[in-house]
Amino acid sequence: MARLLARLAATVIAACLLFTSQVLTTPQRAAAADPGYLMTHFIGEGATGQQMYFSYSADGLNWTDLNGGGMTLRSTVGTRGVRDPALVRSPDGSKYWIIATDLCIGCGQSWSDAINNGSRSFVVWESTDLVTWSKPWLLNVAGAIPEGRNAWAPEAIWDSATNSYVLYWATNGSLNGVQKHRIYYARTTDFRTISAPQVYIDRPGTQEIIDTQIVEVPSGVGNFRYVRASGDGQITIEGSNSILGTWTNLGNLSGIGLTGSQVEGPMWMKFRDRNEWTLYLDQYAAGKGYMPVLTTNPSAPGAFKLPASGSYSLGGTKKRHGSILNLTAAEDTRIKARWANVPGKRLQSFNFQDRYVRHANFDVRIDQNVTNADAQFRPRPGLAGSGTVSFESVNFPGHYLRHDGADFQLVHNDGTTAFAEDATFRQVAGLADSSWSSFQSYNHPDRYIRHYAFQLKLETITTATGRGDATFRLTS
Repeated sequence: MARLLARLAATVIAACLLFTSQVLTTPQRAAAADPGYLMTHFIGEGATGQQMYFSYSADGLNWTDLNGGGMTLRSTVGTRGVRDPALVRSPDGSKYWIIATDLCIGCGQSWSDAINNGSRSFVVWESTDLVTWSKPWLLNVAGAIPEGRNAWAPEAIWDSATNSYVLYWATNGSLNGVQKHRIYYARTTDFRTISAPQVYIDRPGTQEIIDTQIVEVPSGVGNFRYVRASGDGQITIEGSNSILGTWTNLGNLSGIGLTGSQVEGPMWMKFRDRNEWTLYLDQYAAGKGYMPVLTTNPSAPGAFKLPASGSYSLGGTKKRHGSILNLTAAEDTRIKARWANVPGKRLQSFNFQDRYVRHANFDVRIDQNVTNADAQFRPRPGLAGSGTVSFESVNFPGHYLRHDGADFQLVHNDGTTAFAEDATFRQVAGLADSSWSSFQSYNHPDRYIRHYAFQLKLETITTATGRGDATFRLTS
């Protein structure tokens, strides 16, 4: 009898556990030790809002702004503004690219300009580690398209059949006498040269389509290997078993109250620990940025669900049309170390205390009462060695104070040993006042940062005047 009761109790417990597992609706977070997710995005309009920003999430739903909410990359080419980035990892993990729309609304460009006479190029950055990025370059994709008037919202997906990327985007072009936005594609291996652009998606009549993003789905989930979400008046879901093959219209998200007049910029993310996806959608009409829509089957529009109240957080900045990368453990470690929140500081002169170090057209000097971002630098761990410091510009991230002979410039980090050594200093007690600081060159230890005739220099210090010129205070 006791044995029978034990079996019955075990059966009841198992049934209760099964029932509990079926009614849980809140996704379980990944273990804290698991690598997380990196989102690259822009945050709004204007010259600073339309740059590259990074955010991190451990569970894919709750996001933290990296770099203290400051930009992580700044475009210095084209319109000098960027939106809609795609973050691409090479199949072997040895390279990464960010490809973004070359567009800066409110920086001398209107929406009419952008639609009818915008940039035909994308802005591209390249990296081998997600940490040090190349200077940006322009990739012309729409110049050969008849009446191609712009190039927006790039995306790229690897096609193993041809060992190349399918790069696809929206251009306002002319076809069969109809001028409108369509999705075009081209092949590339390096995002420096492309094949001739071809029409990829063309909706009937005058219906435009602007935003499209494809996700690859594992076998056993739905009926298609690839699913794409597009902004074409609706958020339309389509499926295919070939990137450039025939696509089947599966429906849209109007059933859960989401149309293209409310949301745009679809951005897929696969949870690493379960067969569940989120399709992030930019609530542009309400000015709210991204929200997640969850599903266990991307090819079934009826399976998409709005998030429960309080189930997600997008952090301190508005997240707009971007891209998400599932990180490896090594990538996770590098990203969090490189883009840790190090507040910007000003370097105040000891003997001209109303003057601060600042950059102007990439030259470096001390000027009076400078409070803007030109005088803000993040004191990063030294690029060349432990126990040292390097000064990264707040408004030109990736650019550091670097000496070239006796002169100083604000220079983009090219990742070389020579750059690291030229941009690295030892912070020591101030030569004129030990409660302040002086900065000794890492590769020329007999020289210090000083100002002379208000220009920043690297020199040996032998006089009282020189000691005053070479003494600074880090201040907010």
